Amino acid sequence: MKIQTIRILDKHIGIILCFILTLFRRCFAFFSFNRKSPIAKTQRILFVKLIEQGASVIAANTFLKALKQYGSDNVFIFVLKENRPILDILNLISKENIIELENKNFFSTAYRLIKILSKIRFLKIDTVIDMEFFSRASAIICYLSGAKKRIGYHRFNSEYSYRGDLFTHRIQYNPYIHMAYAYNLLLETSIFESLTQPLPKIEYLHSKNSIPKFEATTEDKNFISKKIQNLNSTPYKYLIILNPNASDLIPNRKWPSQNFEILIRNIINEIPETLIILTGLHSDIPKINELMKPYKSNNIISLAGELSLKELLTLYSMSNILITNDSGPGHFASLTDIHNIVLFGPETPILFAPISTNTHIIYANLACSPCVNVFNHRFSPCQDNLCMKKLHPDIIYKQIQEILLQIDRC
Repeated sequence: MKIQTIRILDKHIGIILCFILTLFRRCFAFFSFNRKSPIAKTQRILFVKLIEQGASVIAANTFLKALKQYGSDNVFIFVLKENRPILDILNLISKENIIELENKNFFSTAYRLIKILSKIRFLKIDTVIDMEFFSRASAIICYLSGAKKRIGYHRFNSEYSYRGDLFTHRIQYNPYIHMAYAYNLLLETSIFESLTQPLPKIEYLHSKNSIPKFEATTEDKNFISKKIQNLNSTPYKYLIILNPNASDLIPNRKWPSQNFEILIRNIINEIPETLIILTGLHSDIPKINELMKPYKSNNIISLAGELSLKELLTLYSMSNILITNDSGPGHFASLTDIHNIVLFGPETPILFAPISTNTHIIYANLACSPCVNVFNHRFSPCQDNLCMKKLHPDIIYKQIQEILLQIDRC
C-alpha cells in the first residue's frame, strides 16, 4: 500500500477501531470491578516505529539508553519492512529482535499483522512504546500487543487526532522540544508506576544526544570510487551531493527543480574543481536526467537508483557537502562527517533538525510554517510551497562557499 493510502485508512477506519477498542477496554475494567493490577516493572520492551527511516536515526540515542537499561536481549522494535534498512545500518538492536511487517496490500498486510501480534504476545513483552505521533494504527498495535504497560501520546484536552484511550501511560505531547528528547522522555516514562495525568512529570534536561557514527570499509569505499570513475574520469577537489528527491510522504518539502538548476550552474561555473553527484530513488531518474540535460560537463554525474542505503552512506563519508530537503538523507548524513545543508519548509528544524555538528539549516521561517504537524495528521492544504521557493539558490551557494573555505583551512 502507498503511504497516502495508509494515512487515509488510518484516518477513517482507525477512528472506528480505536473507539471500539476503547469501549472494550473500559467494559473489561468495569466488569473486573475496577480492580487495578499492580504495574509490573519493565523487563522486555518493544518500540513501535513504523515509518520514516530518518526518525529512527533521531531515535538512536533512545535505543542506546534502552539497551543499557534493559539489555540487548530484551529490546525489540516493530517496523515496516521498507523502513528496516536504517536499523541494520545503525546495528543497535539485535537483528533477531527487529520485527518487520511487509506492506503489500490491505488483506495480506492485515494477515501478517495478526501473525506478528501473536508473536509479540509469545515473546511476553510487558512494555510497548508508541514512537509515532498520533497514528491510530500504532495505538491499536500497542493495545493488541497484550503488553501490560503501554506508553504513547494522548490528546487530553487538545485538538489532536482522536485515537481512543488505549494507553496505560498517557503522555502529554510537547511541540516545543526536539524529537530526540521527546523519544528519550517516552522511554523514561517506562519507570513510572504512579499514573498521574499527564505524564511525564519529570525535569526536562537538555542532555547531549549522541548517535553512532557510520564507518565505511575500505572495500565499500573502493566500490563507490569505481562507480564514480566509470562515470567521470576528470580529477576533482571537492565532491558535492545534491538530493532532489522529497519522498511521497510530504511532497511540499520538495525544492523547485529550477532552483537546483541554478545551483548546479553556479557550482560548475564558479567552482570547476568540483564533482556534483545527483542521488535519489530509481523513480527519480527521469527528473534527474532532465536536471543534467543542459550540462555537457564532466563535473556532474548521477547515481540515482544505483545505491543501497549502505552504499549511499559510504558516498556521504567520502564527500564534502550534501544539499537536501528535510527528509531521510539529511538524517542519514548525520551518521557521517559530511557537511549537511538541509532545506526546511513545511516542517520545523526546532523539532526535526538532524543531530550533527556539521548540519547547516536553511529555513525561510514564514508565518505559515510549519503547516504539517500533529494537529492535521501531517496533511497540509498548501498548494504553493513558498516556504521552499523562497530559499534562493544564492543562499545555498553562499553556504557552500563558506563550508569549502572552512574545509580548505583545516
